[in-house]
Amino acid sequence: MLNFIVRRVLQIPVVMLVLSLMIVGLTQLLTPEQRAAPYIKSEQAAARLEQIIEQRGLRDPFPVQYGRWLSATLQGDLGYSKASSQDVITTIGERLPRTLELTIVTAIPILLLSIWLGTLSALHKDKLIDQVLRVLVVLGYSLPSFVVGILMLAVFYAYLGWLPGAGQVSVLNTFALGDLQRYTGLLSLDAALNGRWDIAWDVIQHLILPAATLVIVLSASIIKVMRNNMLEALTSDYVRTARAKGLSSRVVNNKHARRNALLSIVTLGGFLIIGLLSGSLITETIFAYPGVGQWVVQAAIGVDLAAVLGFAMLSAVIVVVVSTIVDILYGVIDPRVRFD
Repeated sequence: MLNFIVRRVLQIPVVMLVLSLMIVGLTQLLTPEQRAAPYIKSEQAAARLEQIIEQRGLRDPFPVQYGRWLSATLQGDLGYSKASSQDVITTIGERLPRTLELTIVTAIPILLLSIWLGTLSALHKDKLIDQVLRVLVVLGYSLPSFVVGILMLAVFYAYLGWLPGAGQVSVLNTFALGDLQRYTGLLSLDAALNGRWDIAWDVIQHLILPAATLVIVLSASIIKVMRNNMLEALTSDYVRTARAKGLSSRVVNNKHARRNALLSIVTLGGFLIIGLLSGSLITETIFAYPGVGQWVVQAAIGVDLAAVLGFAMLSAVIVVVVSTIVDILYGVIDPRVRFD
């Protein structure tokens, strides 16, 4: 396994180089004038459009432009984001922990709930609880995240007034954030470590609606796959053999059937975490949650190429790292998997 991990780590620079070539290459589909737009911040700058294009080398051959971008990137300079009015690397550093916080409070309930409900549905095949869960799964498939998000806001924020509707923290607590000592970058945890439980609870309340929206929408597919995998495992030869040996149903279901049914869930869980860490674009936008997803939507609308490129590279890193972790987990869950 150690050799496998070393090989995958050594592959990361090669993969990132190829991806960066493709991503930067796609920007060449835009004209130099369009690529110069983020640098124009006033009427005076607009009058100097050609000068800006020449200064930025936007008419240079692609290899020259790519080499200049790669050199700056290796030095930690991903450019300036017009959408956030600051450097791209600074924006990512500020917003990624917020998206990570939302990912944690979303991914854990999704995976635990989906595995439990999928198993429950399979063990009670064609009974009432199975029929109810299958209907709920279809509803989860059918409802887009923006519909669920708007319904959540309409009911729990606008009508009942139980939960806040937008942002990461209330306006009153915003002024106290500057006094917090940051340890982890996760605002709820840092607030708790500073003894500001009021701020920590405020942050958690702001996370409930976007997290609930994502749980409802994203759980459906995992529940369905878990149910199908469990049904297949329950009819397999090794499960019948385990029952013939006199093992209890609990041991057979949990140790033998469910463990083998989890293999494809590991893959789905990896894709889930990749999607959440890359920013849940629609959900973060609906709830005005200041994470990576909301920023990249604003950047895309404003043709903020530096921000889009930075986000694309961030997503590529997340994909490569999470994929490696998923491959390692395969061997942990299923001893038959070998890393040759």
